[in-house]
Amino acid sequence: MKRTLLLTCVLIAGLVFSQIIPLMSGALPPSIVFIRQFLTLALLAFIMIEVGREFDIDLTNKKQYAVDYGVAATAAAFPWIFVTGYFLHFLMPETSSTGRAPWMEALLAGRFAAPTSAGVLFSMLAAAGLAGTWAYKKTRILAIFDDLDTVLLMIPLQILMVGLVWQLGGVVVAMVMMLLLGWKYYGKLNWPTTWPWVLMYAVAMTAVSEIIYAFSKSPDSGVGLHIEILLPAFLLGCAMKKHPAENVTVPGEDEPGLSGEEKAGLTISVAFMFLVGLSMPALFGADATMTAGMSGWVLTLHVLAVTVISNLGKMFAVFFYKKEASLRERLAVSIALFPRGEVGAGVLAISLGYGIAGPFVSVAFLSLALNLVLTGGFIFVVKRLLTASPETAQTEKAGGAYAH
Repeated sequence: MKRTLLLTCVLIAGLVFSQIIPLMSGALPPSIVFIRQFLTLALLAFIMIEVGREFDIDLTNKKQYAVDYGVAATAAAFPWIFVTGYFLHFLMPETSSTGRAPWMEALLAGRFAAPTSAGVLFSMLAAAGLAGTWAYKKTRILAIFDDLDTVLLMIPLQILMVGLVWQLGGVVVAMVMMLLLGWKYYGKLNWPTTWPWVLMYAVAMTAVSEIIYAFSKSPDSGVGLHIEILLPAFLLGCAMKKHPAENVTVPGEDEPGLSGEEKAGLTISVAFMFLVGLSMPALFGADATMTAGMSGWVLTLHVLAVTVISNLGKMFAVFFYKKEASLRERLAVSIALFPRGEVGAGVLAISLGYGIAGPFVSVAFLSLALNLVLTGGFIFVVKRLLTASPETAQTEKAGGAYAH
């Protein structure tokens, strides 16, 4: 677990710096914030292109992907429902500072608990040496569908905040078009796939996404046509031809050495983890979010409760795939969906952008931070479950086939 420990330490270091920097220097200039966000998205795009390159899609088995999407939808919906219910019951103020109904604000802020961080998850699982397991391959598609569902459900929530604007409809149209193109050109693009080229694709895609957002952003509502980089990057990787001579970018735990491609992939994963931690909003100082206005013990109990119930909401995958996997493997898949990161932080940033305030927002930020710190522990539990599973060992000996 050396590489997993490295990524965990880097993630925590970024989280610590995200709180120290505002205390020392105050609010960061918008240009620095933009550069940090751009680099984070570009590295996420790199990771997702590589994930797409390794992803084998059975174009004849559409029914199974419908099942997978249904399972992923529960993993995205239940944490949101549980946390929103908790906010409404325990932390909801009678009135809001924005003039909107408090329940509307809780619906949006509670959405932070829904998305699994695909970039964090894939880097950690691969670093733990689990890339050849059924659980990894199943988690991979569930996490991608989980984030896709999160993006889709953010649209009606934003409509509640700002009304019906064309940019939100444009996001849906763009996502549908990308999915159709990805399906049509699956495995057909004979582009170079060494790490400098993939990094160039990632940077270019991120730049195009940000340019579209900047030019489509409404000065009145503040909403733009923002295409989350995760989906187009993943689909580009799927569309690229797999070259057998090339190595997997992020190495496994048990590999004896690192090739140049693997070293580059690990370096990018380390940088991404640091930036994810660094992207956490400040809780103290000049650039801080609102304080919770409650005692430390009460705040701690709320944070622990929200963290527990949000992760319980990710556990419903354990009730599926009974014919193809053991209980240990299904439990490992469920726990593997626990890691949160840049997507959840983005939801909270959107909430703050709408002027949402209150103790539930502070609890949400602290819960997200706690979940980030616990990421390495989640991956350790997943590895222990899979290492102790005879079915996993048989799968790896057979070549790690992707069984639905």
